[in-house]
Amino acid sequence: MSHKQGLRYELAPDAGQAVLMGRHCGLSRVVENFCLETVRKKWAQRKAEETYGITGDQLTRVPWSAPAPALEAEWRARHPELFPWFGEGKLSSRIPKEACRVRAAGFSNYLKSKQGKRKGQRMGFPTWRKRKDGSRFRCDADRAKPLDARTVRLPAIGDVVVREDMSWLTGRMASGQARILGATIREQAGRWWISFQVEVDRDEINERHRAAADAPKCGIDLGLKTFSVIRNCDGTREEIHAPKPLKAALRALRQANRKLSKSTEGSKNRNKAVRRVGRLHLRVADRRRDFLYKTTTGLTRTKSAIAVETLHVKGMVRNRRLSRAVSDAGFAEFVRQLECKADWYGSRLCKADRWFPSSKQCGHCHRVNRALALADRAWVCTGCGTVHERDDNAARNLLEAMLADLTV
Repeated sequence: MSHKQGLRYELAPDAGQAVLMGRHCGLSRVVENFCLETVRKKWAQRKAEETYGITGDQLTRVPWSAPAPALEAEWRARHPELFPWFGEGKLSSRIPKEACRVRAAGFSNYLKSKQGKRKGQRMGFPTWRKRKDGSRFRCDADRAKPLDARTVRLPAIGDVVVREDMSWLTGRMASGQARILGATIREQAGRWWISFQVEVDRDEINERHRAAADAPKCGIDLGLKTFSVIRNCDGTREEIHAPKPLKAALRALRQANRKLSKSTEGSKNRNKAVRRVGRLHLRVADRRRDFLYKTTTGLTRTKSAIAVETLHVKGMVRNRRLSRAVSDAGFAEFVRQLECKADWYGSRLCKADRWFPSSKQCGHCHRVNRALALADRAWVCTGCGTVHERDDNAARNLLEAMLADLTV
């Protein structure tokens, strides 16, 4: 059975290749902004025509009604006049095509969300892409592909060395177990990465790492002081402590941002300060990502069933006293990865209802303590007198709720 999966590798371009990749990032940004401006103008014109009494096919056609082909046609018709440098700069023609698709997907998601046809949070109208939003460009299909375990070929750029071994991917591509659906090249803090979107046959891998049928079931309570408290069905208790990478880097970030704010605009020292801040943020993100990937992989390979709470993370970060710690923990990404890997390794993930009182419910008499505050780490049940440690009680309640559902 094939699965869609992302694989990221760091590139090691030479100076000339890095310049070309930066130009393609700028091209992608220009095309996306061109598409946005085109849709805005045509939508405004259509609205004005409606006020004049024009109806039906006589109204101006907005490109999002048939997004990708229409936007691509607009770009091909207008770029010789608006962006003559595109044809002179030896840039890949595939980048605008994929940039139009990216914008088309954004418009489609916005319309579906507005009409209630898309699950998840409400999507806003696509916004203008700025240079500070990040440098990236996409290649469709296998236009960007690995040549061997240490080299990738990028359109209009050439063969770029890769810092990491890609044997896992190239071996499966050679045997027909994997094929590339697309690739994204991105720059962060002066370093370049390529992310392949791959369709791969994972049956052999998943079977080899599948959770044992008699593996313990567990309930997981997520928190800020202790990242997760795990209560297993055999009565054992585990704790996982997060590295809190942002908290650890705050002092260095303050110093780096202070130097950045005092440097002169356009100076070499300012460029150095910008790179320093970027490297620190990249290190924070890498440490958090590494922790989450290793933790979720270990849990889904060793637990036959996992119960987690459904947290309203977007609402939690509105609390100005907790927002930094909540963002540093990465709760939403943790649950997302659990959901994905549980499907791979045969583990079952049960997400409790958002309003399930896992922390406030007594694990013995099931009485709900409505007066329990966030600062109360231990409490005594007024019904049966049992003393509860907040996180351990919540994990136990999640586990019991899951076991009750599994036996029904």
